[in-house]
Amino acid sequence: MMKKLLLISILLLSTCCMAQPGAKRTFVLVHGAWSGGWDYARVDSILTARGDLVYRPTLTGLGERVHLSNAKINLTTYINDVVNVIRFENLSDVVLVGHSFGGMVISGVAEQLPDRISRLIYLDAMVPNDGESARDVCGKIWDGMIAPFVRDSLVLYPFGATSQSPPMDVPQPLGTYLEPLRISNPAVRHIPTSFIAMTKNGQTNAGTDKMGVDRARVRNWPVFKMEGGHYAMREQPANLVKKFDQVLAP
Repeated sequence: MMKKLLLISILLLSTCCMAQPGAKRTFVLVHGAWSGGWDYARVDSILTARGDLVYRPTLTGLGERVHLSNAKINLTTYINDVVNVIRFENLSDVVLVGHSFGGMVISGVAEQLPDRISRLIYLDAMVPNDGESARDVCGKIWDGMIAPFVRDSLVLYPFGATSQSPPMDVPQPLGTYLEPLRISNPAVRHIPTSFIAMTKNGQTNAGTDKMGVDRARVRNWPVFKMEGGHYAMREQPANLVKKFDQVLAP
């Protein structure tokens, strides 16, 4: 009898002490240029372990979908990749995150599905104006850093040697940089939007400022700083998740 009472007491104590789960969130994480959904794998693991629902689609022709690469792929292709994940998985209240070039993509997704998105997060990302392409957003950076790496219908990875085995950065179809994005849906302005700016010694990068930070401030978006390199999901996934928590805090 005593053993039974002891067992019941232990079970009751365990139940009382168990942390109550918080509200589950739905993340759709959009990677940047030359990358793939693999870039968010460790971020996915952390969020999923906490009970969040995570999707990290790979854009057509990149990552594990590199075999689909072709000259006809453009920005619309990428936007449709993400729009269809949200539609076919029937997602709502989505926290939509776009890294770097992914800012172009999530801007286009928001145009089509503003009612499905609860928060937009631009992670050291491009912030386009109406009628701009990624090349337009890059401005002078395109001529100096990207143009030398254009080969036929592809843009090669411009930041040094890449891994020789997957997962790895791969050439991206040129059309994704050249197609302008139309931004005209007034409902998008009602989506809470934030910008995470990566910093070195507390200072943002001048190029990122022109492509994203300055544009975010003009729109009166909250700008959160995070110390570290451009690829936070690769280099410090746990800290990036903490930053998401800060951005999403009530």
